[in-house]
Amino acid sequence: MFKGLGAMGDMAKMMKAAKEMQEKMGELQEELKSIVVTGEAGAGLVQARATAKGELTGLSIDPSILQASEKEVVEDLILAAIKDTQEKAKFREQEEQKRLLRELGLPENMDLPV
Repeated sequence: MFKGLGAMGDMAKMMKAAKEMQEKMGELQEELKSIVVTGEAGAGLVQARATAKGELTGLSIDPSILQASEKEVVEDLILAAIKDTQEKAKFREQEEQKRLLRELGLPENMDLPV
């Protein structure tokens, strides 16, 4: 289609590739909203769930630790579970981006706008 156009043909290919990458990134961003990761603290006594985009979606606390005298411990476990979930969400997002870059034939360590 762009045969004989030289640099114009190359530019058209580059624009097409950029548009494809932009569409794939949009799809990935939507997909990350549906991927759920779970973090925990206290050997699973407190669990937090979030999307791979980092949006907290749930919290589960084992009733055995819900005692007034353990309030500070429970609060610390909740924070630890949320932080664990956030780290897992970020890792999962990075892994999904690397997968997309591989599929597009690009280097995995390329920085993409999120």
